[in-house]
Amino acid sequence: ERVFPVMSPMIDSIKVVRRGKVRRKNLYYLRGLTGKAARIKEKR
Repeated sequence: ERVFPVMSPMIDSIKVVRRGKVRRKNLYYLRGLTGKAARIKEKR
């Protein structure tokens, strides 16, 4: 799990590179997964 300091003065801008297809709000099930298992399908 990764936490980004969004309000940090060092961060200039945020850009979405890829969007994933998920069917739930909280992705807590990804916490226990590593590597390729933690990937989510790409949104078309």
